[in-house]
Amino acid sequence: MSALEENITRIHIDDKEYVLVGTAHVSKASAEQVKSVIEKEQPDSVCVELDEQRFQSIQNGDRWKNTDIFEVIKNKKATLLLVNLAISSFQRRMAKQFGIQAGQEMIQGIESAEEIGAELVLADRNIQITFSRIWGNIGFGGKMKLLLSIFYGIFSNDKISEEELEKMKSQDMLDGMLQDLTDNFPKLKKPLIDERDQYLAQKIKDAPGEKVVAILGAAHVPGIKEEIHKEHDLKKLKQRPPKSKVPKIIGWSIPVLIVSIILYTFFSNPAAGTQQTISWVLWNGSFSAIGAAAALAHPLAIVSAFIMAPITSLNPLIAAGWFAGIVQAYFRRPNVADFETLSDDVTSVKGFWNNKVTRILLVVVLANIGSSLGTFIGGADVIRLFLENL
Repeated sequence: MSALEENITRIHIDDKEYVLVGTAHVSKASAEQVKSVIEKEQPDSVCVELDEQRFQSIQNGDRWKNTDIFEVIKNKKATLLLVNLAISSFQRRMAKQFGIQAGQEMIQGIESAEEIGAELVLADRNIQITFSRIWGNIGFGGKMKLLLSIFYGIFSNDKISEEELEKMKSQDMLDGMLQDLTDNFPKLKKPLIDERDQYLAQKIKDAPGEKVVAILGAAHVPGIKEEIHKEHDLKKLKQRPPKSKVPKIIGWSIPVLIVSIILYTFFSNPAAGTQQTISWVLWNGSFSAIGAAAALAHPLAIVSAFIMAPITSLNPLIAAGWFAGIVQAYFRRPNVADFETLSDDVTSVKGFWNNKVTRILLVVVLANIGSSLGTFIGGADVIRLFLENL
C-alpha cells in the first residue's frame, strides 16, 4: 500500500464513490495527506468534520474579541464556555508541541476544496447539540467524573510523540481507545461517537456529485463504514433531549425544606432558629467565598459570593457565582489583549488563572461549586440543630 493510500477507506454505493480519510486532529502528516488526496482524487464534494459554529471559528480567528463576558454570564453559559476551553486545551498543547495549528487537516480540506472548485460540506452535528445530548445522558456521577477528566487535561503535562500520534490512526489503537471510552463512560460513547457516526455518514452520503472525499477523525471511520449503508433521520439526531423534571423538583425541595425547618424552629425555640440561620449563612457564604478565592477573584467578588450564596441557595433560578462573576468582570474587565491571547493561555494552568476571561469563568464556576457544597453541609447542620431541639 502506498503512503498516499494509508488511512484511506474507499466505499462504492451505486454509481458513487466515497473516499474516507482518517486523520489525527493535530498531525502534520494528516494535513499533508489531505492535500495530496484531494489534489489526486479531484472530488465533486469535500466533507469536513466540522459544524457551522466551528467552521466560523476557523474562518473568523478574531471571534473572541467580540465576546461580551457579561452576556456569557447572564445567559448561563460560563460553565459551557469554560468546558469548551478546557477540552481544546489538550489539543492545542499537542499542536503547539509539534509546531502546527490544531485542526490543520480540516483547514487544509477547506482550502483544497476551494482550490479545485469542489463543493464544501460541513458534515458534523452542531457541537452544542452533542454536548446537550452527552450532558443529558450521563447522570450526576457521570457529569462529575467527566468534568474531572476534562480538567485533568489542563493540569496534565503528558507529552505524546508524533509516532504515537500517527499510531492513533491504526485500527488496533482505535479499537483500544473506543474500548477505554466505553469502560470509563459507557453512556458517553453513544452521543459522542455512535450518533455522530450516523450523522456524518448521512451527510457524506447526501453530498452532491459522483465522487466525495470526507476528512474525518480516525475514531469515526469504522462506524461510518457501517452507517453509510443505512438511512438516518438527521432531524431526529439533531433533537435536544427533553429536560428532566427531577433536578427542578430537588432544586426547589431543598430550599423549601430548609426554610420550613428554620421557621418552625424559630416559633418553637427562637435561639435555636437563630443558630440555624447563622449556620446556614456561614456554611453557604464561606464555601462560596472559598471557591471564588481559589479562582483568585477580586476581594469584592469574594465578598459578593459570601453575601449572595445563602440567598441564592434558596432560589434555584439564580446562583452566587453569577453575581461574583459580574463583580469580577466589572472590576477586572477583560481587554482585547486578553481575548487575543486566550487560545494560547488555555494551554497552561497558569494561563487559565492569569487570563482575565478564564479567571471570570473560574470565579463563576468555583463560587457555584462552593455554594453547592455549602448548601448540603449547611442544610445538614440545620437539620442536626432541628433534631437536637425537638
